[in-house]
Amino acid sequence: MLKSRIITTMLWNGTTLVKGSQFDNSRRAGSPITTIKIYNNRDVDEILFLDIEKTKSSLEGMDINFYKELTDECDVPITIGGGINKISDIDDLLFSGADKILINSSLYSNPGLLNDSANKFGSQTIVVGIDFKKVNGKYLCVKNSGKNIIDKDPLDWAGECYKRGAGEIVLTSVDKDGSRKGFDLDLAEKTSNLTKIPIIISGGFGKINHLENLFERADPDAIAIAIRFNTPIYTYKNVMEKANSYLKGEKDFNEDVIDETKDKKEDIQKTKHLTKSELEEHLKHAIQNENYELAAQIRDQIKKLNR
Repeated sequence: MLKSRIITTMLWNGTTLVKGSQFDNSRRAGSPITTIKIYNNRDVDEILFLDIEKTKSSLEGMDINFYKELTDECDVPITIGGGINKISDIDDLLFSGADKILINSSLYSNPGLLNDSANKFGSQTIVVGIDFKKVNGKYLCVKNSGKNIIDKDPLDWAGECYKRGAGEIVLTSVDKDGSRKGFDLDLAEKTSNLTKIPIIISGGFGKINHLENLFERADPDAIAIAIRFNTPIYTYKNVMEKANSYLKGEKDFNEDVIDETKDKKEDIQKTKHLTKSELEEHLKHAIQNENYELAAQIRDQIKKLNR
């Protein structure tokens, strides 16, 4: 089996990274720069950075320096998306250092943008995002962070986007997003011979056997793993290690379920017997690293000592 890519999805709301479920119930997840620095030391093949606030509007007034800072820090290829409505948006993001650009909602009203962007920048630069959900038992596309239903079959739309010049397609299940209950295998299976370009499956990853189930039914070119509920600002190291081990064909690990609390338990155990001054130092370090969940637990320990 050829190694598929592992792509980490980062969701930006204009102020902070967020994590959520089914494109909703978002919670603060920290700094993008800090998170990118962490992923630089993990087995991540690419990063997908989506501005979900711009998705609701446009890239008018985008901060080029912000995106340049992101791309300068990133050691792996980075795709940027959210609010892209015109050729100049793509120009600006590529100028900032993005390797690829993801276009999603705007293509439903202006599919010609895909033709124009592929012709100008090359298909290898253009990624199309297709979000979908089941409505009355039927797969339908959605846009604007899943709020608006589009009367298009996601596979038919993927085929059209391929013909118009898309270089890659990201298929994200809104129903599975953040659930950690497995990918939408029924739709994933139908993508195997859909196009000649890479298909990236997103939404639902939580256990290694979810990868096994996916590759038994389909042959995706990549999987996307997002920051999720009940995790810190980054995907835990053991998640990335296990996913990569499976994709490389190394099946000599025993844990089927990815224990996303393992690192957190180890971190808090290290602080269990510290003095108040030592805890305060660890608290400062946790906040600097934007590990807010660990910081909250250390604060609780300090409060107990103050009683």
